[in-house]
Amino acid sequence: MKKLFLAVAMLAMTAVTTTVSAQKLLRFGIKGGANLGKLDGSGFQDGFKLGYHLGGFAQLNLVKGFGVQGEVIFSSTKTETTDNFKDIYEGVSTSDNRKKINLNYLSIPLLANIDLGTPRLKLQVGPQFGAMVSDRKVFGAANTAFKGGEISGVAGLWLQLPIVNVSARYIIGFNDVKGLNSVTNTSNWKNQSIQLGVGVTL
Repeated sequence: MKKLFLAVAMLAMTAVTTTVSAQKLLRFGIKGGANLGKLDGSGFQDGFKLGYHLGGFAQLNLVKGFGVQGEVIFSSTKTETTDNFKDIYEGVSTSDNRKKINLNYLSIPLLANIDLGTPRLKLQVGPQFGAMVSDRKVFGAANTAFKGGEISGVAGLWLQLPIVNVSARYIIGFNDVKGLNSVTNTSNWKNQSIQLGVGVTL
């Protein structure tokens, strides 16, 4: 009986140790906050406009001081065309001047987590892949103004408290998001955004 009890105790201790080790290596959570975005291109108002982002993340610690983090994020911002938008682009009407546009993306950032002297504060850098989920035909039924996806670069900081996490990051688009059948002009349209988030690590 003693041997059986000892064997069960050892198995239980092994299971607990394995669970704790796994929790240290892999953590999940949810996050959300402000999304300050703008569309950098001729004919669009300059300056960041307030939106929001919501999503979840998974952190994998590979070695001491370094890990990776993947996220699935829904982000939403607004932009507006200028008074002379029609004069810049062919194929649009006067009604497209000062037109409000929603930019909604489902994004997947793949980030490196680098400890900055303490495991609580991390530098985050990496690519982000986004798919537009809002209406892309915003300048007439036959005019696909935006491409369906974009590739961006992400850089920011992550503060990991015992349960709560706080993040700030800058996201810059690498590719032109103007659609192939969009308005006629050689100007590139590229997204930029600043994300300020608060989350819970599970």
